[in-house]
Amino acid sequence: MMDLLDLLHQTMSSPWVYLAIFAIAVVDGFFPVVPSETAVITAGVFAASGAPYLPAVIVVAAAGALIGDHVSYALGRGGGARLLDRLPAGGRRRAGVEWARRGIAVRGGLILTVARYIPGGRTAVTLTMGAVAYPRRRFLAFDALAAVSWGLYSALVGYLGGLAFEQDPLRGLLLGLGLALTVTVVVEGVRALRHARARRRPPAPVTADSAGGR
Repeated sequence: MMDLLDLLHQTMSSPWVYLAIFAIAVVDGFFPVVPSETAVITAGVFAASGAPYLPAVIVVAAAGALIGDHVSYALGRGGGARLLDRLPAGGRRRAGVEWARRGIAVRGGLILTVARYIPGGRTAVTLTMGAVAYPRRRFLAFDALAAVSWGLYSALVGYLGGLAFEQDPLRGLLLGLGLALTVTVVVEGVRALRHARARRRPPAPVTADSAGGR
């Protein structure tokens, strides 16, 4: 355990940690293999002891997220619609894409900000926005807001955990990850509840006007 802690201290005190956080955030934007929240929260925990520098962690995390999302958007513009339509019906990824399409149609760019806090959901939304040719300038504006708020949130969650357990960074990391998981569960729960209510809502009655005056 002490060896792991020493390794983390050495990694987080290295100037290369900022490049690592940036790279992880970029890749996670279009290929969510390693959750970037974990890297940013870990850096925030150790930032409570002075290294790395918290504002720098926030900046590189937000910049990486912004670039990664734009890579995903570009992939969606370059044939993403065909790729998304080939996803197997009834699968988890197809369900995520359908959720993204409904959210974009109803709430536009707001869904992008919410999806940034749902691992995997953010990629479905950014790909879908590219596939449906969502206006690039509006995407940039909403995505900048999403990336900055996510960078602040992830780093500060870790920082608070580090302050709470200044002498025990591993406990601080567990606290930070627990808080982040709680937020994700709450967001997912609210989304599932809204979806269930929408499915139970009876369809609107057909009137002469809605039927084209027939």
